[in-house]
Amino acid sequence: MKVPALTEQLANGLEALQLPADPGRIDALLKFLALMHKWGATYNLTAIKDARAAVGLHLLDSLAVSPYLQGEHILDVGTGAGLPGIPLAILNEQRRFVLLDSSAKKIRFVRQALVELGLRNVETAAVRVEEYQDLAGFDTVLARAFASLSEILQKTRRLLSPGGRILALKGRVPEEEIQGLVSADIKVHGLTIPGLDIERHVIELRAD
Repeated sequence: MKVPALTEQLANGLEALQLPADPGRIDALLKFLALMHKWGATYNLTAIKDARAAVGLHLLDSLAVSPYLQGEHILDVGTGAGLPGIPLAILNEQRRFVLLDSSAKKIRFVRQALVELGLRNVETAAVRVEEYQDLAGFDTVLARAFASLSEILQKTRRLLSPGGRILALKGRVPEEEIQGLVSADIKVHGLTIPGLDIERHVIELRAD
């Protein structure tokens, strides 16, 4: 897939999501995708080889949660290759992100990507979430393909600032997981990912 075609696909997707589609951000997003492709085998980052599919499944899928972010201090738990944290940081320069993963190998890739992208609003942490400390607390905690809702709540609620929220990114609505939660205010938001016919939901949790 040639870059102009990917640029058009990404621009159309951002427009559909009602997100900024300026050339600078599009270039940065595609550069990140190219870095994932270049180093994917070395760091075991992704099984997706097709560039067009990667625009949808890596970039647009990550960015669809952007309207639900709250506040300025965001934690991405289990970020892996930097998803959804890096795409969100590119589009939300006014916010500060911490990208956390227990895999030092993946965090090495994330740090290199941040350098090459020139992102100054992102920090990294190569540590288990149970061991991570942040005295200020986070306004939003993101968890994509990380754990069950009860486990996410158990491991991250202490990291929330007053009034903060957890956004768990899921495919289908995890009805059984939701029923198992008794100490959280829960909202379910459906997501539409441009160009993808897949189910995506954000489970918003506010701890009591």
